[in-house]
Amino acid sequence: MSASLITAVELSVKPDRIEAAAEAWKAHHAASSFTGRALFRSLEGSKLLELAPVAGWEEFPALREDWAQLWDTVGPLAEGDFRRQVLGFVDAPKPIDTPLPLTPYVQMRHIEVPPGVHTAYRAWREETIYDVVRTSDEVEAFVAYHSVVSTEPGVMFVSGFSCDPAEYNAVFTSPRYQEIVRQAGDRYIAGGERGLFTEIYARVS
Repeated sequence: MSASLITAVELSVKPDRIEAAAEAWKAHHAASSFTGRALFRSLEGSKLLELAPVAGWEEFPALREDWAQLWDTVGPLAEGDFRRQVLGFVDAPKPIDTPLPLTPYVQMRHIEVPPGVHTAYRAWREETIYDVVRTSDEVEAFVAYHSVVSTEPGVMFVSGFSCDPAEYNAVFTSPRYQEIVRQAGDRYIAGGERGLFTEIYARVS
């Protein structure tokens, strides 16, 4: 089943060093005592994303040491600093039997919802977003998390798929889903440019 707690670590990399950064990050994984982590490369920019299941808060002292090593090995290839989040499991309209999706692609779908409307939002998404996800074969995994520690608080959906990204995107650009997005914007999404964003990543094998 999905991990109850995960970390998401993203790094913008110099465009001409993306391959070198991915290789360095994979080498870091191979040398680390932490297992089960997955590395992805953005299809929309020169960025790498690591998703990692965490057994519990007692792992974080060792994880901080691991991140310090990552800073030394991959950091020199970066354009900015590491962006880290700790995310807690909420529910899964398309559940998985593994801690993280094993699909070739994942999409991170972020929505910032003010606390005052969060209960109403949860009920609304069951009838709208989740209904689309459950009836779409293109979506193989869809797990909802909420920020525990993050500079971008809110809901984070981790969606896994294997089909062509254009075929997957068609699910979320249909007229029905565009109406769902409009409703969310009117009722539930906090203001600001980061109130709603999505990004697709390909697994680094």
